[in-house]
Amino acid sequence: MSEEKPTPVINADTRPFWEACRNRILKFQKCRACGHVRWPAAYLCPECHSLDTLWVPVSGKGTVFSYVVYHVAYHPGFLSDVPYVVALVDLDEGPRFLSNITGCSPDEVYCDMPVEVAWEDRSAEVTLPKFRPREA
Repeated sequence: MSEEKPTPVINADTRPFWEACRNRILKFQKCRACGHVRWPAAYLCPECHSLDTLWVPVSGKGTVFSYVVYHVAYHPGFLSDVPYVVALVDLDEGPRFLSNITGCSPDEVYCDMPVEVAWEDRSAEVTLPKFRPREA
């Protein structure tokens, strides 16, 4: 197994998301029919089944819904990161997003913690959205 961290697989459905991230903009699909902002990307709205969608920028602010602290690296690429936090973040615009919490120690993370997007450049093609604490 490679010691490099895995990188996201970019496909036609997710390309607009990853292109926006490369420019440090967090974008999600929004249904033109009902206004539902969604993640993950999909060809139809899970709320009203409309196919009419657009990509919209969001604030990148939200709160931690739930989280875990990894003390074991289940992939060798993450060995130098342990312990690290993987969290579900409820974004202010609606979607729930799985990411890491950075910028604080794992024991400082808590549910309902206010967070904001922070960016990690992984390569020329991939910039990852992660989250850091913010003032309430």
